[in-house]
Amino acid sequence: MTNRTIHHLSHIDLDGYSCQLVMKYTPYKKFNYNSNYGAEIRQKLDLMLENIRKDKTDAYILITDLNLTADDSRWLTHEVKKINDQYCNLKLQLLDHHGSGAQSAKKFDWYYLDEGRSATKITYDFAKEHFEFNEPQWMKKYVDVVNAVDLWLQEEHENFEYGKVCMRLVNETRELNRIMFADEDSHYKLSLLQEAVKCIHEPKAPILLDEKIHRLKKDFFREDEEDNTLDNLATKYVVKLLGKARNEKTIYYKGYRGYLSYGVGNTSIVGNGFLTAYPEYDFIVDVSYRGTMSLRANNQVSVAQISKEWANGGGHPNAAGGRIMGFKEQYRYDKVKQQIEQIINDKESVAGDLEYKKED
Repeated sequence: MTNRTIHHLSHIDLDGYSCQLVMKYTPYKKFNYNSNYGAEIRQKLDLMLENIRKDKTDAYILITDLNLTADDSRWLTHEVKKINDQYCNLKLQLLDHHGSGAQSAKKFDWYYLDEGRSATKITYDFAKEHFEFNEPQWMKKYVDVVNAVDLWLQEEHENFEYGKVCMRLVNETRELNRIMFADEDSHYKLSLLQEAVKCIHEPKAPILLDEKIHRLKKDFFREDEEDNTLDNLATKYVVKLLGKARNEKTIYYKGYRGYLSYGVGNTSIVGNGFLTAYPEYDFIVDVSYRGTMSLRANNQVSVAQISKEWANGGGHPNAAGGRIMGFKEQYRYDKVKQQIEQIINDKESVAGDLEYKKED
């Protein structure tokens, strides 16, 4: 392959992230995207295509462990052709093992389907054949582990049992929100898997890894800081991430400065931690995937009043909540912010003054 930037979209389970772990050992510039099935796939593909158009350099779209509908496949083929005509040289390849993609696989030459191997094994074999590939010593064993658990090959007992622990490692790694912190969440999961492979040849490897998971998570969030509980370490890490993204995620309502997060949760701890670390903010609001809001303040403004004006919600001056009627679930933060800013624009012109005015 020529020196292209790889934009890699994969699933959000062990098999999907393991495809990206395999590709980590190719020497190309890469951007990882992750998606579950359904409407999220199209939004993530849209984001990927937007990034390629902005960059205007030769690129390679790799999709793994996700099957596309016939409509999505036609749409993507058309979009790739437009980019090739107008922006850059763009290649497209999908590697999957789900039979539900058979219709697309028959029609499109870029759609490779093999139901007999996990997506990780397909990606591994494909990378060895088509890319420069700096394969580490543990890779083949790890691929066999993922293949065994993803295809549920219980007869491969050693690989299967280790795969079960790796699968739980990914499934229970929820400390970072993958919409708000897509790059950091991907790095977190891949880092944990890279640590997991260090046990792969040890005696009683599944038990050893099972006992190490909590420590591996703490070590990731701990960085150079003193030891603490996983909750406290992760909260401090998340607050730092929120702070780094202030320029993008700041909102204003009637002259008050707020911070908009999406799906972060744990607002009492994370929200108050953010307001303490960044006292220039008057409030923080976290919107869930279903449109429920959780707001926190620190005596600068009444979030109960904001919640009432935005969503007929309520609560206390420093802690309130509500539900946004008609909220449409999104898989990109910028789409969420557009919805909230539309609410702000609509409400600012009709709502009364807020309580708890800031002092000059």
